[in-house]
Amino acid sequence: MRKNERAITRVVIATGISSVVTQLLTIREFLSQFSGNEFVIALILFNWLILGGAGTLLARLITRRFWKATVNRLGWLSLILAAIPTLQILAIRGLRDVFFIHGSSVGFYPTLSYILFTIAPYTLLLGFVLPYSLFVLRDETPDFPGTHIYIIDNIGDVAGGALFSFVLVYLVTPLQAIFLAHIPLLAATFFLFLPASRRSPFVILGAGVTFIILLLGIFFEPISMVPSEGKLVHYRESRYGRIEIHQDWEQFTLFTGGIPIFSSQNLIMAEEAIHYPLTQIDPSIKAPKVLLISAEGGMMAEIQKYRPERVDYVELDPEVTTVLFQFGLIKEIPGLNVIHQDGRAYLTDSDKIYDAIIVNLPEPETFQINRFFTDRFFALAKSHLTSKGVLSFSMQGFDNYLAEPQRQQLSSLYNTVAEQFDHILLLPGQKIFFLCRALPIKADIPELLEQKGISTSYISKFFYGNLTNERIKRLNELIDPFTPKNFDIAPHLIRLMFSQWFAKFATSPVGFMVVLAVLCVIYLIRITKEEYVLFSTGFMTMGSEIMVIFAFQIFFGYIYLQIGLIVTVFLAGLLPGAWFGERLRERGKGLLVHIDTLIIILMGLLIVALEYGGDRLPVAFFLIFGFVVSLACGCQFPVALYLRGGGKSAVTRTFSADLIGAACGTLITSVVLIPYFGIIWAAVGLICIKMTSLIIMVMTHEQIKQT
Repeated sequence: MRKNERAITRVVIATGISSVVTQLLTIREFLSQFSGNEFVIALILFNWLILGGAGTLLARLITRRFWKATVNRLGWLSLILAAIPTLQILAIRGLRDVFFIHGSSVGFYPTLSYILFTIAPYTLLLGFVLPYSLFVLRDETPDFPGTHIYIIDNIGDVAGGALFSFVLVYLVTPLQAIFLAHIPLLAATFFLFLPASRRSPFVILGAGVTFIILLLGIFFEPISMVPSEGKLVHYRESRYGRIEIHQDWEQFTLFTGGIPIFSSQNLIMAEEAIHYPLTQIDPSIKAPKVLLISAEGGMMAEIQKYRPERVDYVELDPEVTTVLFQFGLIKEIPGLNVIHQDGRAYLTDSDKIYDAIIVNLPEPETFQINRFFTDRFFALAKSHLTSKGVLSFSMQGFDNYLAEPQRQQLSSLYNTVAEQFDHILLLPGQKIFFLCRALPIKADIPELLEQKGISTSYISKFFYGNLTNERIKRLNELIDPFTPKNFDIAPHLIRLMFSQWFAKFATSPVGFMVVLAVLCVIYLIRITKEEYVLFSTGFMTMGSEIMVIFAFQIFFGYIYLQIGLIVTVFLAGLLPGAWFGERLRERGKGLLVHIDTLIIILMGLLIVALEYGGDRLPVAFFLIFGFVVSLACGCQFPVALYLRGGGKSAVTRTFSADLIGAACGTLITSVVLIPYFGIIWAAVGLICIKMTSLIIMVMTHEQIKQT
């Protein structure tokens, strides 16, 4: 291997490491800025891929007409690439309140535009640098294989994913991770300039400025976390999400992943959430057993009034409970048992029986939260209740008028939980509480409190004025029995929430999807059949990755931790796939046909597994599936590149076909297929896309083009 070749190879590997770490940190940053909305992941990946594809096409255009590829220029581009991520993370944090009103909800199109604006400089340059590196190598070694640069880049990608997933996510903050992940790129670039012919004061200055930018990011990180209102009194990056404590006068609010989930001064909510269900417990039970999934300030004090035998408080993140006790947001009471586990996973593994299960979670606007409002969860909860036990959960309340989207949400929940419980009562207020039980439910909460000898500050004085019998009856009569139920693999609530997201801002995804479809048709008309194979492969790969991400969130619920591992597994499969494809490339069209068939079979197996396994599937199943699918997809790139002749034009066109297909697969799977048709039919849709590729390859003659 020649000296320049070794130096450029090191730069490509280091670029792969830094780019994947940057991508994963960008995803986590946007999740924190946009309340953990998983659709943001899809929008980031879509923009990342489409901009990367555009950068790849620009590389061929610019180097052919304006800018000859040289080692020196590659070095300067790499220095710029190393400096941008720090600025990108700071921009994502600092510009949100500039673009949008602080604390406001943000619509689909503004979110898409904001993501595009903040990541465009980095992703365009990243897409440009990879083919540019190949062009520099071919200037010295004209027959350097395009597949080799794909494999070298993938080695860096996998290393970056592993570094993030197994080291950085546990030990450092985001900008510290950016610093550590970009030191290899900075070093590799400096050595690229090392020969005397390329050494100059400007190179040393450029490397120094890049290092200073990376270092300053660490020092500016605390400043970038200061909230617009109140005071940040605690900040920590946990494995499961960003933890912040904001203080506003005497009130402390806990934010996890950008969502306010715990307040120190919310007496009304604490009393309603606890006393509505616990007053239903049979008077003969003197020391009830209570399961509390998440909590609110003051709840423990209200539970203590019932002198419980045991209170199992389930919270996924141990860092959260540490902070809650540290700031006095949770009160230690007799019988309190803190369990650090996902609430649904705990119920699956536990054999304990309770007199009451209280679910205190936000609106099911994400797949992570929705999994506590589905048929399988309600069945699981029922199996852990006594014959006289009660389940309680809540949704957003209303004042005088119940809007149709909210009525549909309540109806879907009611119809879902009615499969498990004979009696359901909805109590309106700041929140609408669902009380679910096998026995009749009494609506007169103050009378029940009086019978138990329990005093309250809010309910005893204001319940009758706010919750009249007429209002309670009217709410329960508004339920639509024909609204579809909410299932794990067909989350109707997510579809309603997604539609409401657009309706709230008087917009629709239809216009955007029509424009995207028209652009896709124009693009597909202009590409070759080999490029279409890669387009469909990229579509299938990223569609599958999005499906695994969403399925993982549905069944396990902590994607913030595992997003790096899932992305790494999909990247890891591409490496051996490309290696095998390079060695088997001369089999040409026949190999593409066989791989297409294998991918379709794998997706069919996923459908069967999800339909009959669901949440009983282990984590390893999704990871192995992702690895095998990406291995098969990775095998097709060298073959398609070989059939296209392997020239510069072929390299950029095949790279871009893969990236553009991946971008379309990301968006269509996440915005259309899963929300409106569910996981199973989304998989069927991906099979149909790959079937078109298979049919085209079977019906055409093989021909190797020289470009």
